[in-house]
Amino acid sequence: MRDETTDGMLLVDKPAGVSSHDVVLAARRAFGESRIGHAGTLDPFATGLLVLLLGRATRLLPHLDGVPKEYEAVIELGRETDTDDLLGTPARDAEPPGDAAIADAIAALTGELSQIPPAYSAKHVGGRRAYEVARAGEEVVLAPSQVTVFAWRDVNRDGNTLHATITCGGGTYIRSLARDLGRITGSAAHLAALRRTRSGPFAVADAASLDDVRNKRAILRPALDALPTIPHIPLQGDDAERIFRGMTVARLGDDSQNAALVDARSGALVAFAEAAGETWQPRVVMRKVG
Repeated sequence: MRDETTDGMLLVDKPAGVSSHDVVLAARRAFGESRIGHAGTLDPFATGLLVLLLGRATRLLPHLDGVPKEYEAVIELGRETDTDDLLGTPARDAEPPGDAAIADAIAALTGELSQIPPAYSAKHVGGRRAYEVARAGEEVVLAPSQVTVFAWRDVNRDGNTLHATITCGGGTYIRSLARDLGRITGSAAHLAALRRTRSGPFAVADAASLDDVRNKRAILRPALDALPTIPHIPLQGDDAERIFRGMTVARLGDDSQNAALVDARSGALVAFAEAAGETWQPRVVMRKVG
């Protein structure tokens, strides 16, 4: 049974040419809810899956399973840009690399990596966003981040254009992977197109279009749908009321460390809970409906 509130999850297929913030604004207008959080933005030129949580469900964001993320990437070989993508100013041209060099670079760019974020990114440099420093014409020096690239699949080269499906952990910049592939091969490269197809258990195939959001045709999913990978424990008797009062309930032998506690009568999420000995300790309690 669907919650009669604006506490829930919305999957949106972002088109190119709009920012992730534009999508959030559209959802705020459509659902009349100011509290909206996201599980990772996309650059304006990129398309694909945005996972939005609305209302009290925004408090579930730290507990979302968003790994791996999956992207369909198009990499242009032979040219590096200052933004590492197609919108930047050409910074360096080079002879495109051979197939063997590309295969070696992909192997080097798989696994646990120390990755330098793009100069034009939202990372902070001395209290300012890196892109603000770069746009001011100042040198941007960013510390490397530890990221994980699980795999490059369906790699296909068409002339100087490389297509690949990349699965990775959170915080990975696909723009940086494109840039580094060019450099490792002794050539140059930039990201020409990007589409996010998955984020953890969530798929873009299940997402609403931005037009559907703007025209109020998008369906807000129950908050429980944001937690598909942990056990769903039905609450019997007065246990739901106990949780709404911040009290614990018995675990009944379940060996999971986290659980979604669900009202057995309505099917609505009552709380995200953590194991505490023989009890479930509520960490995020949802709004009581009815």
